[in-house]
Amino acid sequence: MKALIIEDEIPSSRRLARKLADAEVEVVAELSSVRQSIAWLKNNEHPEVFFVDIQLGDGLVFEIFKEVSITSYIIFTTAYDMYALQAFDYKSIAYLLKPITNEKLAEGIAKVKNFQAIPNRMEEIQQLVQYSKETVTKDSFAVKIGRKIKIIKLAEIVCLYSEYNTTFIHTKNDQSFPIDYSLSHLETVLPRQIFNRANRKFILHKTFIKDIISYTNSRLQIKLNNFKEQEIIVSRERVKDFKNWLN
Repeated sequence: MKALIIEDEIPSSRRLARKLADAEVEVVAELSSVRQSIAWLKNNEHPEVFFVDIQLGDGLVFEIFKEVSITSYIIFTTAYDMYALQAFDYKSIAYLLKPITNEKLAEGIAKVKNFQAIPNRMEEIQQLVQYSKETVTKDSFAVKIGRKIKIIKLAEIVCLYSEYNTTFIHTKNDQSFPIDYSLSHLETVLPRQIFNRANRKFILHKTFIKDIISYTNSRLQIKLNNFKEQEIIVSRERVKDFKNWLN
């Protein structure tokens, strides 16, 4: 079996490579960034399985999968559990939390072999995960205001945005509150018929969209009710999905 490692921490990558070699898995390459991985995957034959960290130095590994078609099996190796549901949007068969034990690694390798023997099993699991994501969603957030806790319902949220490495909820009362979730995680728990990721910094509530304006390079500019702090541009790669969501 051949494998690819995508990991931005060099010691972790080398340690994993040694463990895989002991398990008779050949590592064909060790990559450390989104950009490097996209370039390599576009120009090389893909091995049977990828071992990938989620948070890389130049972005989330999911950005790679948006640029390159992946048919290999994927085993996520990460210190964070917040991305588990999103990970299964892709052909993921295991989600290993660091530090990775030999036992857990062996289980992941065994899963690859098992899935190779039963081709349709991966599709069945992805259907179940998609059902879970559609039926298990958040309906409110608890935010701290001084010594008090305030409950904010989804209907009150104009948008969610990232700034200074912090995620904020902005409400129809023109207030912003920090929350302990990444936008990538919020994509997995917010109802998709109501909320949409416009770009790296914003998730928008459909009800509060005031205007949609054509913008340069085939992008869209969005004006929201009760939010004037920042310009919101739907990135070109998200425009098609955004238009489908509006309909």
